[in-house]
Amino acid sequence: MQESKKANGALHVKGIAKADADKTKSQGSNNSIASDIKSLADFFYIKTVPSYGNNFFFTIGIYLLEIFAILAVTGIIMLVFGPYWWNLTPAGNFMQSVHLWAAEAFVTLIFLHLFVNLSTSAFKKKKIVWLLGSLVLLIVLLEFAFGVGVNGNFISQWNAKAGADLWNGLGFGYWINPLNAGAVLGWHVGIIPILLVILLLVHYLIVKQKGLSTPYRKDIPFSMVAANHKKMYIRMIYILIIILIFAALFKVPYIPPLTIQAAAQAYPNVVATTFLQEFNFSSHTATYFDSIDPYTFSTRSVYVTIPYEKYIALTNAPNEENIVLAENASAQNKTISEAFNYFESNNSIANALNSTNPLVVVAASLTQMARQGVYEPVLQSESSSGLNYTFVIRFLSDTRILQKEARTYGIRTSQWGMLAVGTYSIEKVSGYWLFPYNLMEIVTSSISWWGDLQNGLVALIVFLVLMFLPYIPYLQDLPDKLGLYKLFWNRFTVPEIKKQRELEKKNKNKT
Repeated sequence: MQESKKANGALHVKGIAKADADKTKSQGSNNSIASDIKSLADFFYIKTVPSYGNNFFFTIGIYLLEIFAILAVTGIIMLVFGPYWWNLTPAGNFMQSVHLWAAEAFVTLIFLHLFVNLSTSAFKKKKIVWLLGSLVLLIVLLEFAFGVGVNGNFISQWNAKAGADLWNGLGFGYWINPLNAGAVLGWHVGIIPILLVILLLVHYLIVKQKGLSTPYRKDIPFSMVAANHKKMYIRMIYILIIILIFAALFKVPYIPPLTIQAAAQAYPNVVATTFLQEFNFSSHTATYFDSIDPYTFSTRSVYVTIPYEKYIALTNAPNEENIVLAENASAQNKTISEAFNYFESNNSIANALNSTNPLVVVAASLTQMARQGVYEPVLQSESSSGLNYTFVIRFLSDTRILQKEARTYGIRTSQWGMLAVGTYSIEKVSGYWLFPYNLMEIVTSSISWWGDLQNGLVALIVFLVLMFLPYIPYLQDLPDKLGLYKLFWNRFTVPEIKKQRELEKKNKNKT
């Protein structure tokens, strides 16, 4: 009996010892994880900074990383639930609004970050850092534009059309076609974010390795102090709160995209006339000056012949287009001219179906298809992808109804159209940083030979000058000669300057 008790006691003691060992092991494991996280954080921390380095203006890079994380999280959530959720449900609309205002905050802070470094001539000591930062700015602006393009509303259509003209004008239309929402989505959620992560990481690691730039001027006193990470964390919380407040007060409005059906119902004769223009290759798309994809297709085949064949198959109607094509050149020109006169005189579409002019019948039949909502799906089926809206948006643009709708919403410029949209307050605030480009477009709109290509080239030249500023003689000294450094190196940001001013004031009072 006693031996049994001893055995049980030994087992009990052994069990306690094992439990304690397991507990110690678990705590050790937890401590190891916490230690690893702390070590990783310590690796990325910048621990010492110039005495002005804890000021908001010199810590903007940290807040950019925070906002980038907000954009990544909200973007992934939106991708999971899709366009219907983020456009038409309260929760989705709020998430979309957070994403938009985070993007606005990111662009605003990156411009401010650039201006601080420009004013203090930080690029003189860290030319590679400046080059990387400039490249990040360009890619961020492209990311913003592509984000607008995949939203799924009217502004997306307008931005896609305008962006396509810009990319084609610059000669990159073969690789970047904003009218293809599937490709734009790939750029927006895949290619560009990966590039940004790489560039931001390299940019930050170089700054961490070399430390924040110290004044290049000998008359700016400073000392090295410990980085105040707690203050940075508090500011990060403030920034998040500000973004959430803006998202709650200025929600993204949903402006339904324009459809060919809606266009045909509101302006049937305009749509019919456009079919004639696509047939005789006189539309804007047919006469597009850039001989590159995606506009090398035959407008007659895409917009008239193929959809009309579908119409014939459904209705068993005779093929009136073949009658036109069988005519000699003189007779065909007369048929086309009479057809234009008919629809430009606003004659009835219904009566046109019984016309003796075969081309009038073709255009009226296609217009009827469009009014019934059948034409656009047929047209879209010709595309290689269900997300490629090149044919649809180009046709809407050819009708000029797309442009008419843009004016209705107060879109002022021919290029971006994101600055002010009618009474929607969000677009009056959103994209404010595009004002210089929009202004250039407004000023040059009356110049006949000036278009997308020229505007794009001006923007590209300005960017290249900015990017290579550290290497351009005389121009690199301009910020210093203008005294811009005084905006950020002064008694409010540099403790040593404040002490100097106080000492000078004290000595002056003594005398």
